[in-house]
Amino acid sequence: MQHLKDREVGVMFWADRDHLARIKAFGVRCGQLGIPGSMDLNATAEADWKAAIEQEHFVIGTVFAAYNGESYADIPTVEQTVGFVPRSSRDAREKRTRQVSDFAAALGVKSIGCHIGFVPEDRSNPEYVAVRDLVRRLADHAAKNGQTFALETGQEPAAALLSFFEDVDRPNLGINFDPANMILYGTGDPIEALDVLGKHVISVHCKDGDWPPMGQPGALGNERPLGKGAVGMERFVAKLKEVGYKGPLVIEREAENQEERMIDIGAAVELLKRITNAQA
Repeated sequence: MQHLKDREVGVMFWADRDHLARIKAFGVRCGQLGIPGSMDLNATAEADWKAAIEQEHFVIGTVFAAYNGESYADIPTVEQTVGFVPRSSRDAREKRTRQVSDFAAALGVKSIGCHIGFVPEDRSNPEYVAVRDLVRRLADHAAKNGQTFALETGQEPAAALLSFFEDVDRPNLGINFDPANMILYGTGDPIEALDVLGKHVISVHCKDGDWPPMGQPGALGNERPLGKGAVGMERFVAKLKEVGYKGPLVIEREAENQEERMIDIGAAVELLKRITNAQA
């Protein structure tokens, strides 16, 4: 595996909509691979992706699991459909995450990640206990594959995520820090959150967005092209350096229009390279 520079720029891409050669053409050597819930994780998929990664000499830092039935339309919908909180899909999603871990292991990837959903803050709540124990089981499964398990920020304030993280109490558990998610959900300033969570951050998304609109309870903010939202990429990268993060700066862009998304990713790569060069 090739050696990456500290805070090298990378891209998150999806197995069902992106071609690895196109991602590498942005001038990046690393990234994260997203797995949609509908993807068949069979031996053919393993062989094809392993061959593509080796052919492109590309480093996959994390494989992310998404799940059938999830929707990010607004905050109430996220609460009802995302991650491990919905009881009706909990068992199936635990099984699916184990499959994603095994798929990642077959590719030689040493980390998996996902959104766990809106976990109740009351530790005595039965739903909190159920999700905590599920995350423990998944962390243990990932450990058997030699992997870390990254929980993504967004749906909860930093202090609540830290409390849950410490309660799970697994040495291979980490945080995938997405600054835009904290803004989109209105859960707190992401730069301040890094002071709380920084030592547990094992991967990041470089994503931007605007705060939720005033006077619309339950509404999410809007994701924006990198550098066009409220995060402040210069201060985000500087803060990551301050807290000792050395992993890749992985761009995530979620625009539905694929052409728009590709244009924005290309611009984001150039922006982050300018920022990292200026701060070197």
